[in-house]
Amino acid sequence: MENRFTVKDFLLFLMMFVLLGVLVTTMYMIDRQWQKLAHVEDALKEQSMDIRKLRQSYSGLQRDISSGKLSAVQHSGDSSGKPVERDAFTRARAVVARPDYAEGDWRIQAFGNSIKTITPLVSSDVYAGQVQGYVLESLIDRDPETLEWQGVIAQSWAVSDDGLRFVFKLRPEVTFSDGEPLTSEDVVFTYQFIMNPKIKAPRERAYYEKIASVIAHGPREVEFIFKEPYYNSLTLAGGMDILAKHFYGQYLEDPEKFNQSKGLLLGSGPYRLADAKNWTPDQGVIELERNPRYWGPVQPNFDRLVWKVIENETARLTSYRNGEIDVYGAQPREYKTSLLGDKDLMARSQNFEYLPPTAGYRYIGWNEEKGGKPTRFAVKAVRQAMTYLIDKKKIVDEIMLGYGEPAVGPFSPQGKQHAPDLVSRPYDLDKATALLKSAGYEDRDGDGVLEDESGKPFEFELIYPQSNDLYTTLALFIKDSLARAGVKMIPKPTEWSVMLDLLDKKNFEAISLGWSSSLESDLYQIFHSDQAKDNGDNFIHYSNPELDKLIEKAR
Repeated sequence: MENRFTVKDFLLFLMMFVLLGVLVTTMYMIDRQWQKLAHVEDALKEQSMDIRKLRQSYSGLQRDISSGKLSAVQHSGDSSGKPVERDAFTRARAVVARPDYAEGDWRIQAFGNSIKTITPLVSSDVYAGQVQGYVLESLIDRDPETLEWQGVIAQSWAVSDDGLRFVFKLRPEVTFSDGEPLTSEDVVFTYQFIMNPKIKAPRERAYYEKIASVIAHGPREVEFIFKEPYYNSLTLAGGMDILAKHFYGQYLEDPEKFNQSKGLLLGSGPYRLADAKNWTPDQGVIELERNPRYWGPVQPNFDRLVWKVIENETARLTSYRNGEIDVYGAQPREYKTSLLGDKDLMARSQNFEYLPPTAGYRYIGWNEEKGGKPTRFAVKAVRQAMTYLIDKKKIVDEIMLGYGEPAVGPFSPQGKQHAPDLVSRPYDLDKATALLKSAGYEDRDGDGVLEDESGKPFEFELIYPQSNDLYTTLALFIKDSLARAGVKMIPKPTEWSVMLDLLDKKNFEAISLGWSSSLESDLYQIFHSDQAKDNGDNFIHYSNPELDKLIEKAR
């Protein structure tokens, strides 16, 4: 009997394919409906929270009116006891009042490196800090021009005569982006969360150990009590980003889950993650949406803030030229030789040249200990020789094209901590050679490379961010400079997340990076020997008992 494929068989197969197609389409539609229902459910929850918030605010307003507590202006007291009127939204109000003010649209920027995590405390790079700045808020912050403190979450604050107690009164209308109210319990929780040794927050603990306790006096008042006077105490207490107890508190049962997290970000700020728990680095983009229940009197301008990861510098510039990103931080040479000469681009751009007091400095960190053993850089004479071999003035003039100045210390030249009488060590090949010889390094076999007394050549790797062309230019310049003295440096461009891992493990010989600065810098975090332990930021293992004492005295 022959096996034949008849018309009947064809029709059966056709019907099966049609039914299969209908089934797939139906499943897709059901899935879409489920997603829409989920969004509706979330929206209903948010509306329910908002209604509850309005009822609470209305009840509180009635109580304030009946009790006579309602006041148009809040006052804050400083250490002199004099009331000070400070409104953190004055500048924003002035902008909104302009006739040409407009809101909406997206602001798109590009990061030159991939982001390892945006979880507060766990993150350690400037990129994550930029994102968190739009989501998290502190009790107070500084006016960008006068630099005076002004209330944000706190409507007022007072300082005791001995400078040990700081009492903050919180605004009653502040809520987190999920609608939950922000109270003094969240402030207390944030401090306790930071001080929990199981939470990966060593750099923060290095500072907050100055605080003896944080106490809630009712839902709207919180007190910070310091162990001893500290010049940066108001910055420490008032500048702490407040974390939501109901959100982050769940990770106290599993601290390592928090430490390994990538995208746990929820705050009271003007923007929020659409999903506060599930952002991951492999998405290649960070999107913040406008916080629809932001408590501030001035609402955020942009509908959405977007950061793309574009590691190639040429690709970033091309994206800016094509209008695919809105903000671009140019390197000196491309700015002067390329961008300024592009009349079409300049006609549709605003370009700014500025040097803020928090600009910080670039550096090379010589690791003094690796794998539990001292390195060649543990010798002071070697580190000094490296400094004399690098012509910083030439770097400023020829690579930075005048946009910078040689660093003489860790403090901003614009700040009060800067010592103007200090001068940078000049380039001096002879002095460097003498210092290296005193440390036992000479060219013993005539190959042009120095060796120690055992015959081991002076050779090391310098790691730096691979996506930044300026670091590459600097590395090659320094390589040539050191070679003149017989020191062999091997440039090693490294992917950003790998660099962060190497920093955490302190597993490198030398590194080129940058530190940002602050108006009143505390060197404890970076240079005190205690911070060379565990995950502290003294990742070069610098240890100097005399400096330790000076840092402690200054604090």
